[in-house]
Amino acid sequence: MTHGSHERPHPRRSWRVGTPVVFLLSGALFAVSAANSDGTDLRPGRYNDLASLVSNESEEVEALTQRVADLTNEVNALTQGLGDRKVRRIQAEIETMRDPAGLTPHRGEGVTVTLSDAPREVIESSERDVNLLIVHQQDIQAVVNAMWKGGARAVTIQGQRIVTTTGIKCEGNAVQLQGVPYSQPYVIQAVGDQDELLEAIDTDRYVSVYRSQAEVADIAVGWSLEPEDDLTAPPYEGLLDLNYAQPL
Repeated sequence: MTHGSHERPHPRRSWRVGTPVVFLLSGALFAVSAANSDGTDLRPGRYNDLASLVSNESEEVEALTQRVADLTNEVNALTQGLGDRKVRRIQAEIETMRDPAGLTPHRGEGVTVTLSDAPREVIESSERDVNLLIVHQQDIQAVVNAMWKGGARAVTIQGQRIVTTTGIKCEGNAVQLQGVPYSQPYVIQAVGDQDELLEAIDTDRYVSVYRSQAEVADIAVGWSLEPEDDLTAPPYEGLLDLNYAQPL
């Protein structure tokens, strides 16, 4: 029987060619693995990983423990330093300034001034400028200033202690005091010598204008002045931080 011109390759010839190729590829893989592992095991055992983790955590705990010890020693050193002469002098200065800053309560005799808008019927019927019929921030401020001139040891508005940073501002039909709006009537109290306070209020020019307008029938803003035998001014409880602008 006659065969075609193409013959099937002999099996031995295929093995002779394939075997060297396999060895070459295996060698290349070994070389790549060695380079990547840098001489270490590419798949370390779980027990080796756990040991490394415990070791690292132990070192971190030791470092944190030492940090705690160092901070404790620092706190102890600072605590011991509280009794030195310089600290005692500064603390004494702070205590001295607490009262002028309004951070301590005051109790004693004094006066109470109450300001209020004109009655509704007056406001509705009066032909006067409406600004004359209501209490403004400058009216409150004038009374407070007169009290300070009269030697007041403490002043409150609506029960809130007034300090050097207190701002009084009109906000619609209310007055804003230290950021809090209050409606009328406005109660202003001062702790101090009664005679000196009364004299200062009686002789203040701005307050005198307000009092004279209170007596005009078609203005009739509210005015009341009462001597007090026992007043208590609480300490200032607002923010003590100062905000200020800086030039560019």
